[in-house]
Amino acid sequence: MTYVVTEACIKCKYTDCVEVCPVDCFYEGENMLVIHPDECIDCGVCEPECPADAIKPDTEPGLEKWLSLNNEYAKSWPNITQKKDPPADAKDFDGMDGKFEKYFSPNPGAGD
Repeated sequence: MTYVVTEACIKCKYTDCVEVCPVDCFYEGENMLVIHPDECIDCGVCEPECPADAIKPDTEPGLEKWLSLNNEYAKSWPNITQKKDPPADAKDFDGMDGKFEKYFSPNPGAGD
């Protein structure tokens, strides 16, 4: 098992999760984070830290797409280990459906 970041992170990109990760397995895209599934130790400390409820165990049904996306982008996006301020408009996107099709960006973020 590993944890994955889901659509709820897109355009919210809260980074509370990266601060508690003991193995630094988060990677930063332009408008979301991902978890490297081969680095995640399945400790689960990140899941309750996410204000957008975007982190889920990959054992939940229907998360295959997100496991694949996390795996793919963790290989090319920069590592992030320190909390940053969320985007100024993060609250406007928190809880919104259909964000992947409308807003997902494959571009990398800044990382640490």
